[in-house]
Amino acid sequence: MGSKQWMQPAPTYHPLQTFWDTEDDAPGPRCAHTLTAIAPTKTNGPRLILFGGATAIGGGPSSAVPGIRLDGVTNSVHVYDVLTRKWTRIQPAGEAPSPRAAHAAAVVGTMVAFQGGIGPAGHSTDDLYVLDLTNDKYKWHRVVVRGEGPGPRYGHVMDLVAQRYLVTVSGNDGKKVLSDAWALDTAQKPYAWQKLNPEGDKPSARMYATASARTDGMFLLCGGRDILGTPLADAYGLLMHKNGQWEWTPAPGVSPSPRYQHAAVFVGARLHVTGGVLRGGRAVDGEAAVAVLDTAAGVWLDRHGMVTSSRNNSKGGQSQTEDSSLELMRRGRHAAASVGGRIYVYGGLRGDVLLDDFLIAEESQNSDSRAPMLTSETTSGVTSPRSNNSSPFGPTPSSGRLSMNRESMERLAEASAAEAQAANAVWQAAQAHAMISNVSDDSQPAENNSEGSDTERDVTLHPRAVVVANETVGNLGGLIRQLSLNQFENESRRMIPSQNDRAYPTRKFTRQPSPQGLHKKVVSTLLRPRNWKPPANRRFFLDSYEVGELCHAAEQIFLHEPTVLQLKAPIKVFGDLHGQFGDLMRLFDEYGFPSTAGDITYIDYLFLGDYVDRGQHSLETITLLLALKIQYPENVHLIRGNHEAADINALFGFRLECIERMGENDGIWAWSRFNQLFNHLPLAAMIEKKIICMHGGIGRSIHSVEQIEKIERPITMDTGSLVLMDLLWSDPTENDSVEGLRPNARGPGLVTFGPDRVTDFCKRNKLQMIIRAHECVMDGFERFAQGQLITLFSATNYCGTANNAGALLVVGRGLVVVPKLIHPLPPPFNSPEASPEHVQDDTWMQELNYQRPPTPTRGRPQPNHDRNSLAYI
Repeated sequence: MGSKQWMQPAPTYHPLQTFWDTEDDAPGPRCAHTLTAIAPTKTNGPRLILFGGATAIGGGPSSAVPGIRLDGVTNSVHVYDVLTRKWTRIQPAGEAPSPRAAHAAAVVGTMVAFQGGIGPAGHSTDDLYVLDLTNDKYKWHRVVVRGEGPGPRYGHVMDLVAQRYLVTVSGNDGKKVLSDAWALDTAQKPYAWQKLNPEGDKPSARMYATASARTDGMFLLCGGRDILGTPLADAYGLLMHKNGQWEWTPAPGVSPSPRYQHAAVFVGARLHVTGGVLRGGRAVDGEAAVAVLDTAAGVWLDRHGMVTSSRNNSKGGQSQTEDSSLELMRRGRHAAASVGGRIYVYGGLRGDVLLDDFLIAEESQNSDSRAPMLTSETTSGVTSPRSNNSSPFGPTPSSGRLSMNRESMERLAEASAAEAQAANAVWQAAQAHAMISNVSDDSQPAENNSEGSDTERDVTLHPRAVVVANETVGNLGGLIRQLSLNQFENESRRMIPSQNDRAYPTRKFTRQPSPQGLHKKVVSTLLRPRNWKPPANRRFFLDSYEVGELCHAAEQIFLHEPTVLQLKAPIKVFGDLHGQFGDLMRLFDEYGFPSTAGDITYIDYLFLGDYVDRGQHSLETITLLLALKIQYPENVHLIRGNHEAADINALFGFRLECIERMGENDGIWAWSRFNQLFNHLPLAAMIEKKIICMHGGIGRSIHSVEQIEKIERPITMDTGSLVLMDLLWSDPTENDSVEGLRPNARGPGLVTFGPDRVTDFCKRNKLQMIIRAHECVMDGFERFAQGQLITLFSATNYCGTANNAGALLVVGRGLVVVPKLIHPLPPPFNSPEASPEHVQDDTWMQELNYQRPPTPTRGRPQPNHDRNSLAYI
């Protein structure tokens, strides 16, 4: 495989020693330690926890590196505050683990778990210890674990998988090199280790490997040293399926250089590998000192962003053009952690010298990209795939520019269903980036004194909702009924979506003026509320050139719209659609549709985001809404949801649907173009200056509408803005009795907000209601904060398992809000979706459904978690 141009280059590392304010508390020279990152809390920014390691070198024989013996093994704990750039040595309360090195560590919420290692008296015990940072009071806990476990070992790896399972793999028990794997469910008491018997190709026995968990649930094991002391260059992913079975999957390609005692950490979908040792203890050098495994594409990259082409890409020495960061990374037994888009590296061993430097990965100065590892928008132009038969990533090599080869595209398609990562890491990274950049969105501005609308009408929720019976198919007009809101027994039930994620950077494309009538072609093809049927062969009717032109035309409209739209009643408001185009057609059929033959002449339409992912017809959904926006720019309004981001829709269906239905080249190009468009979408809407509509909520940081208005577009998810994070991701608390801010079940760094926050926000901004989407609620709509907030969800039977109703809200001229519902219907028996062949083809959709948790009950206070347990947070 020849070298090809590929996204951003690997990062450049710079020393951070000059940032130390208190040298005495710095960890000092050491190796074989661990460095873990703790996500920001309400009271503290992101922190790094450095534990243990060897602080001196003695003479005599060595068990690992000839001629070197490690001494001064410690159990000291040092905390680095990313915001203040200061080290602090702490003395946690409780029983501390014994001094140790070559141990393993992993973050579990606001705790760090430690296991194994080797110390002055030999192997450390196999006890599991946690350093609890809850409420910023550092305390050690020894976790009681029942039954057999991994046993004493060192040189092993451990990380938290799928926000739940502590997984430890390989190592050395003092007698032999190991190849086993163990998991501990942190959400299940009593705690017990489970020895795994994964399916698939099992990695060979190894020690001094490295591993990191991608937040979508994949544990990636990389490199190491085998039983003969030979450095390894392979990588394996460990995944757990819905049925509880684990599976090993070899990663494509091999590392640019075999290595062990290296460090590796995920940022986005990329595993960044630094340093390491070759056979005989010589440090990895040359270009191979920094390498990246792009798990989204299934290829290894060198530090210049090129696809590597051989097993050993090391040049055996320092090249004349090599920059100083490569020399800095010639080390082994160091530790690395990531905060946002940055990678921090501390200490290590180079030859017989212990290091005490502290490095940070900064963006490459000669790169066109903004940050080296975040999926930010590039500025390089890429031609349309329909011009000159070029590849989707640019002209062919003969034109003087490089393109992705066929093999890489095939690997990308194979990995599409599992690529990228979940929302937790995206937003932890964004929050950390915001804090690092000293971007403060937490300030509470003065009350908004802007005047309200000219007519002082109060917003009221109509006492009855309009419902379409679920027993009928076809023309349901005669079977519409109205129910009192008090009859909605399911209103207290909502779905908590599973983890969501990130992937490719969007790209800008050169183009020609949009052909007249393209949007009309889309509308005439898709806007068929009564008789739309999904295409039998799943082939999408637009090609990538037409997708590009449609996006361009819509983008020009969004460019001239404010971040917060100012709208008038009457208006229909729709919640999440998630590619369930049939539900959109049913809502249009029963309650009117945007056309001169429908009701567009006297009522507007507002859609609250999450147009794509999970459902099977995301392409129809987003293209129709864009075409309607082009045709009725003053009457059809779209704002952004959390799935309108490459970070998320790369994993949860949209990207794979584009590939499946448009072909690999056109599909990837179209997917990238849609995501570029999403960066321009407005973020909220005001109706008559009385109702604010958004996708997620107000979270912890949003206190005024002005904060949202100040967000400049286009904007990507990796900006680090807490306002954007809360706007797209936050949720109300479980019920009206739970006030304030609470951790969000979606993951660390995300919050829920109570009814007191809703009341305060409405009072401060002279508003009477918040309408938001983002959560699957059983009746399609749900009241919160005594009706001051309504959650709206328009897709029925979400992911085929929720059995929820879908709804829209009609805000009338008198600001009376009327819910209108449809119930889920089973697909016709003879439909393409119900055919056995189609079910076989759409196993990727089944896999997405598996990731959703069962529907919890809303409206009941949840029991308090044990703050001393791993399940907390």
